[in-house]
Amino acid sequence: MFYEPKDGHGLPHNPFNAVIAPRPIGWISTRGADGLDNLAPYSFFNAVAYVPPQVMFASTSAKPDRDGTKDSVANIRDTGVFAVNVVEYAARDVMNKTSGSWDRNVDEFALAGIEKAACETVDCPRVANAPATLECKLTQIVQLPGEANFVVFGEVTGVHLRDNCIVDGMFDVTTFNPLARLGYRDYSVVREVFSLNRPGE
Repeated sequence: MFYEPKDGHGLPHNPFNAVIAPRPIGWISTRGADGLDNLAPYSFFNAVAYVPPQVMFASTSAKPDRDGTKDSVANIRDTGVFAVNVVEYAARDVMNKTSGSWDRNVDEFALAGIEKAACETVDCPRVANAPATLECKLTQIVQLPGEANFVVFGEVTGVHLRDNCIVDGMFDVTTFNPLARLGYRDYSVVREVFSLNRPGE
């Protein structure tokens, strides 16, 4: 099968994000200029640089009360900071609850019963018991073609690692089983890890 996206795919559901999978989930926490906290998962997320460490996530839809975007991007645009919380398999249900298109006045931490903690280098909350959290300072927001497509880039200014995730001096994902996004309504979980040496190493 071949199709050009501009002409449609002819399938019952769009296969695009099922092809690009698995994708890590950035559970983005923010605080608005009005002091209201927000927590939402984004699967268009990744690390993009080592020095200084930098990450990105993309928001691809809008809410009527947020001027062409969603709560996360609107808050970051106003305050210049955010945090990325790593999602473990054990948090799959509460993470999913925070994915709803809730009113801007809803605190998803409270809604889903998630413990909140303060960040150290930026003024926003984080998921207290997350395996890891990256505190970030906004570097740029890029608007992509399309109605509500924004990519947010941030420099990591602080890193929280849950103590039990550090094994023999390394951050060990097998201690918490990261959740990953597939296509449609599908997710996956990392339970098996193997190593490969690059040529010349």
